[in-house]
Amino acid sequence: MQATDATATPRPVTIRLGATRPRWGERAIAAALCLCALVSVATTVGIVVALAEPSLEFFRSIPIGSFLTGTKWSPLFSPPDFGVLPLISATLVTTACALVVCIPFGLGSAIYLSEYATVSTRKVVKPFLEVLAGIPTVVYGFFALTFVTPLLREVWPGFLGDPPQVFNALSAGLVMGVMILPTVASLSEDALSAVPRSLREGAYALGATKLHVSTRVAVPAALSGIVASFILGISRAVGETMIVLIAAGGTPNLSLNPVEAMQTMTAFIAAAGLGDQPTGSIGYKTIFAVGSTLFIATLAMNIVSIRLVRRFREVYE
Repeated sequence: MQATDATATPRPVTIRLGATRPRWGERAIAAALCLCALVSVATTVGIVVALAEPSLEFFRSIPIGSFLTGTKWSPLFSPPDFGVLPLISATLVTTACALVVCIPFGLGSAIYLSEYATVSTRKVVKPFLEVLAGIPTVVYGFFALTFVTPLLREVWPGFLGDPPQVFNALSAGLVMGVMILPTVASLSEDALSAVPRSLREGAYALGATKLHVSTRVAVPAALSGIVASFILGISRAVGETMIVLIAAGGTPNLSLNPVEAMQTMTAFIAAAGLGDQPTGSIGYKTIFAVGSTLFIATLAMNIVSIRLVRRFREVYE
């Protein structure tokens, strides 16, 4: 036998980090996930295509300036008026009423669940809060019409003027805020829970109280997620249909008084879509024109939301 040379250089070992053969299962999963993403993109593109052609045909007949600045909306009557401002103002009024409820109560609920509630309390309270998100919106609409409106008419103080009408934007907006509250509370609570514990402990070490830690440490640190929840709540309120269709009424009314009957953009689309409008008529095309306006408004809010989230985002290691 020959002696092994102890000084011989060992042969380099090649380590392969990649797979030696194709992993078809992983490729199938990646393809399925890519397909899911493409379905979302294709749906958005399909909505844009469906709205674009009828809307363009509508604006060939009705100037876009008079559509956006007109103060009367009666497209299905003779003579017709095509000013969309009454629908936009009604949408803004009901959304503002909803935000009065969902933003303070939603953020307050999130702070309580994240900073004050015990683990056992959170496990009980949070599911009950999220149950509100599962109630059908038509139930909320009848609740607003048959309970909230009579209650408001009964307790309405005289110094505020006339009591709410049978159909009014106030009751629809308040109930809409209750419907959106779980969304704002849940997302804000998740954002607060993601704040590192070390920030809170550092504040406590400096002598801060629990209130100061909650409002001046945790909330600013989770501001991007909280802002995103607010924008999502606004988008949900703008796009809500059944509550405003049932409780707010169907009268286009250019007013900022929430106790009056109004018709929002979504309520008009729902009401006109169920009517006997001949396909291709100008009344039929108003549905797509209002839908395009609503789509652009929602898209603008999403763009603002993304910019705000990026502006206030905090990255922790």
